[in-house]
Amino acid sequence: MHDIIVVGAGPAGMTAALYALRNGKSVLIIEKEGFGGQMTLSPKIENYPGTVQISGMELADQMMNQIIEQGVDFEIEEVTGITQENGTFTVSTDDGEHQAKAVIIATGVKHRMLGLEGEDDLVGDGISFCAVCDGDFYTDKVVCVAGGGNSALQEAVLLATKCKEVIMLQDLEFFTGEERLQEVLFANENVSAHTNTLIKSLVTGKDGLRGVEIADRTTGESQVVGCDGLFVAIGLIPDNIPYAELADLNDWGYFDSDENCTTKTPGLFVAGDCRSKSIRQITTASGDGAVAALAACRYINLS
Repeated sequence: MHDIIVVGAGPAGMTAALYALRNGKSVLIIEKEGFGGQMTLSPKIENYPGTVQISGMELADQMMNQIIEQGVDFEIEEVTGITQENGTFTVSTDDGEHQAKAVIIATGVKHRMLGLEGEDDLVGDGISFCAVCDGDFYTDKVVCVAGGGNSALQEAVLLATKCKEVIMLQDLEFFTGEERLQEVLFANENVSAHTNTLIKSLVTGKDGLRGVEIADRTTGESQVVGCDGLFVAIGLIPDNIPYAELADLNDWGYFDSDENCTTKTPGLFVAGDCRSKSIRQITTASGDGAVAALAACRYINLS
């Protein structure tokens, strides 16, 4: 049995493991796919403290190597459920069971995709999800933004300060984000919009993404909109339902936990993008990991 099991190996999970290991706890990380989470999709990260520029994959490797040096155990398995009995947590996976005194869930989120052919291949090389992370790479270039809610509008407001042109693509006849955000965005002369629009396909060339084919949802009339990049902001997908009995979820499926990263179940903590929060960045996920790990250590020490 380990002291702490961490579910998920993104920046929140690996930071949690690091802090717990340095506090003398044994730690098992269970990850179903690959270490690093969403940050591995970023070819360049320029807003992580202490680094001028680093790829997401490189940063993930550095984080992983650091916790390996500290003695972490890890398994590539998919968690299917968590139960608690007599102060011991049992984490069930597709390959067996693991036990621990405390558990930190750091499963992150996935970006909702458009479902277009070739989309996965262009992520990080023409398709992005974060203007804060990747906006500078499109300075003085033309970008499209897919989406019409607050997230899409906020991304576009930032992009409008950097890009030559920002083209909004919204599937409804209107934007669903706040009126004030719309006013701020469309006050920019370099911002235009296509509403009631379906994105049909991605147009690529030897240099990657060159544009998108769109169609009017009413008339079916199609056209190609040229662009250097496409920012997709049509929602995030948390994967927290398997843990709903132990930790409350909000209306959007995120863990209903504050900055203390606690849940209604003593000994169970949550960290990173999977919990309710307004900012989702590598730095905020890492901060959650530290908070959750130290809380888990205190829980074990006082039990």
